[in-house]
Amino acid sequence: MIRSKRLQNRITAGRFTLPAAVFLSLFCWVLTSILLPEIPVMKSNYPLWETIYNDWIPTWASAPLSFLLYGIIGYFLIELNNTFAIIRMRASVQTAIYFLLISVCPAMHQLYAGDIASTAFLISLFFLFKGYQHPHPAGILFYSFLFIGAGSLFFPQLTLFIPIFWIGAYSFQALTPKSFFGGLIGWTLPYWFLFGHAYFYGEIELFYQPFIELVTFHPITLWNFPLWEIATLGYLFLLFIVSSVHCLVAGYEDKIRTRSYLHFLIFLTFCIFVYILLQPAQTFHLLPLLLIGVSILTGHFVVLTNSRASNVFFICALAGLILLFGFNVWMLL
Repeated sequence: MIRSKRLQNRITAGRFTLPAAVFLSLFCWVLTSILLPEIPVMKSNYPLWETIYNDWIPTWASAPLSFLLYGIIGYFLIELNNTFAIIRMRASVQTAIYFLLISVCPAMHQLYAGDIASTAFLISLFFLFKGYQHPHPAGILFYSFLFIGAGSLFFPQLTLFIPIFWIGAYSFQALTPKSFFGGLIGWTLPYWFLFGHAYFYGEIELFYQPFIELVTFHPITLWNFPLWEIATLGYLFLLFIVSSVHCLVAGYEDKIRTRSYLHFLIFLTFCIFVYILLQPAQTFHLLPLLLIGVSILTGHFVVLTNSRASNVFFICALAGLILLFGFNVWMLL
């Protein structure tokens, strides 16, 4: 009875939580499209993505395609949890959190290369988790790194996460010489297709562009963050810290397999925070990736806690989400 009286548990266990989150997300998107009819789109210095964006994607389709990709990510977040039992129950709250967090960032309501990359990133994460103590992990890591490679065609910096995925594969006891080279082959496969296209059409510079972009580092200027980015990243970091501490302290309640997944997600999300700090120019592309880890960890926290303190934090987080949305809209007006 006590559990049912807490607002936190009523919302997280409610069957209408996800539909309500999607509805609120749509409402926020419509509202921002009215208040901010011309949201500035951060131009990319990556010629391949600019060519795709300018030649193949109409201006009116940018926001709908972005929302569609976020919907795909939301679906795979549910599948990820249902398959690997990260939250110890069939829960969709992590998807609801993802939608709400995206909604309060009006600047992210346009299509960016990071949206496509984050979709491939999540699918790659799915295969990486599937390789946990697998007797024959080579094929699984091949598919995992294949999606990393495919996503890196749109956002080359995704390749920088390969060492982190190798660390994850090692911690999951899935890294062997065969799986290592299988992963390398998977990552290079999309580039072989790109090379064939570039060579056939005499545009070999298309093949070079991802590698040039990959080694291009912008100056580290911590004061270049706009106020809305500082507020958003600060809010996300608070959720990350609280959720991570809970995972580490109460980890004994989870299975060893689940703890391995959660610890890797904590490490991966922390690395994304660090990368954003070092390369503020990539924030728009990295935020969708960051929200994947934050949403799962926060979902794990709010679903599996049932104390007065966690309920107060949950209410404060909801209030902070509303204030953050208002602040971000105000800053972009």
